[in-house]
Amino acid sequence: MTPPSRKGPAPGRQSGTLAHEVESYLLVEAERAQARREAEALCAKLPWLTTAQADDLARHYMDQRLGLTCQALQAIADRAKRLRGEYEARYAALRRTLLRRHAACACLLCGVFTATAAVLAHSLRT
Repeated sequence: MTPPSRKGPAPGRQSGTLAHEVESYLLVEAERAQARREAEALCAKLPWLTTAQADDLARHYMDQRLGLTCQALQAIADRAKRLRGEYEARYAALRRTLLRRHAACACLLCGVFTATAAVLAHSLRT
């Protein structure tokens, strides 16, 4: 029996990626369906349009609507990336500060213990 191939993501990661892709697909399809319903509602309010005109208007409306949705989602994703960078930088700074404080406290405790041991040793000799 040959060992499994190590190419590609781990099985758990692969299923997570697949779930993400399926979720994304379903969200896009739901957005398209919503845009289609809105386009049909708009065309229904304009009964004088011919079928070809209504189809053309619906197509233009859906393209415009989906384009705006993509722009909004891209702006949200960009903002999320910036926030993540800011939060990671702040977290790293807080970790460094905490580490410095712990190191200073440990040094202070070592100094106190050393001084106490020296005083006790001196008092025991005398």
